[in-house]
Amino acid sequence: MNKLLTASEVRQLCRQGKYQAPTPGVASGYVQANLVVLPESVAFDFMLFCHRNPKPCPLLDVTEVGDPEPRMVAPGADLRSDLPRYHVFRYGELVEEVTDIKQLWRDDFVGFLIGCSFSFEGALLNKGIPVRHIEENKNVPMYKTSLNCMPAGVFSGPLVVSMRPLSPLDAIRAVQITSRFPKSHGAPVHLGDPNAIAIADINSPDFGDPVTIHEGEIPVFWACGVTTQTAIVQAKPEIAITHAPGHMFITDIKDE
Repeated sequence: MNKLLTASEVRQLCRQGKYQAPTPGVASGYVQANLVVLPESVAFDFMLFCHRNPKPCPLLDVTEVGDPEPRMVAPGADLRSDLPRYHVFRYGELVEEVTDIKQLWRDDFVGFLIGCSFSFEGALLNKGIPVRHIEENKNVPMYKTSLNCMPAGVFSGPLVVSMRPLSPLDAIRAVQITSRFPKSHGAPVHLGDPNAIAIADINSPDFGDPVTIHEGEIPVFWACGVTTQTAIVQAKPEIAITHAPGHMFITDIKDE
């Protein structure tokens, strides 16, 4: 995928079924977003969950009921078709992975777009800080932790984190850089020992792909929007639709 493509060009490729892969490094310079689609009956509970947990769930846009267009961040886009892949949950169970949700869309659906850590990776790369999963052409590794989110209505669950291995010096610089991106999860939530947040095996992520950790590097963990998917599993709404992990919606907002 050409990194120089614009956000709208990537969305058009998704809409045409021509791009179905993870989006790290794609459309460099544009803010990427997690997607959650829920019935209106539980939409307020979810919005409150995001409000109470802004680190993993920084809200970028909320659609009008029944409207698939995210007018604030990507006018003219269509949440039903403009992502590479979607996950469909029924009563908390992942039942299907699809590339288009037009046949599933309902008049009572509300779409939520939530900031993604892919959005600060360009800033890291511009400062010479390596991003291993991009180097290795993989999806970012993501892990469930022992840190609990603040519950809201029917939604609760553990914090999910994404991990990027860095030297201690680069880790300090990454903290400084990513703290400027509060709508993309901001600064890391944990550095170093994964056992301290109940990650038993750093080489076996719950989502995404394992990446190489070189000698002298430490794992650096950021809050992750996949937290919303664990909350959906616990809440068990009749239906919920999300992005497939790593397959994000790309907005028209620029990273900086």
